[in-house]
Amino acid sequence: MNRISEVSFRAVSLTTASRFAEASELYRAVFGYLDPAYGLNPRLLGALASNGGSVVGILDESDKLVAFAYGFCGTDRRGFYHYSQSAVVAADQQGHGLGRMLKHAQREVALSHGMSRMRWTYDPRQVRNAHFNLDVLGARGRWFAPDMYGPGTDRVIVEWDLTREQPAVPASMTELVMPTDPAELRSSFEGLLAQGLVAVSCRRLPDGTGAYYFGPADA
Repeated sequence: MNRISEVSFRAVSLTTASRFAEASELYRAVFGYLDPAYGLNPRLLGALASNGGSVVGILDESDKLVAFAYGFCGTDRRGFYHYSQSAVVAADQQGHGLGRMLKHAQREVALSHGMSRMRWTYDPRQVRNAHFNLDVLGARGRWFAPDMYGPGTDRVIVEWDLTREQPAVPASMTELVMPTDPAELRSSFEGLLAQGLVAVSCRRLPDGTGAYYFGPADA
């Protein structure tokens, strides 16, 4: 029996100052931030929770916060969407499906506020994370943000249709074996997006490298 079946986890919306402080501490611990400039203000979480944002957590059997995510409302010419800024899982609880629980908890919050789309970013070189976003959740990689947080921080922006079941895999897809050079990955990714395609899948290949698969934008 695996750990996830032995322990009962539950997803909740965080609503109290003590939970916001606990979430901030977990955030710093997971990312290893020591500089206060990279911390997360508990008061900001309170403001988000009270004004249409998502501040959700996963509690274990002892009511300890072991995972946490937050997001807020965004807008573009198509209307409003929910933007998931960050999701963290305690180091000793990773690999137990809590990331998926967090995203679905945020989905419920977004839907309750009338939003049908959610966006977030990830590092395109992280195959496991890409596979989770594209293949497990069914989000689509629609935009590429070069140096989003500064040099060397390229990000893929995904969009998740909250009203659809898992989308079907396109019959025909274009493969991009991930190059080791970040600049080459950026150029290839942007080139395929410019053709009107979106990233629909990412899989690890037998040799340990990864490959992206692109399909039509409506896939």
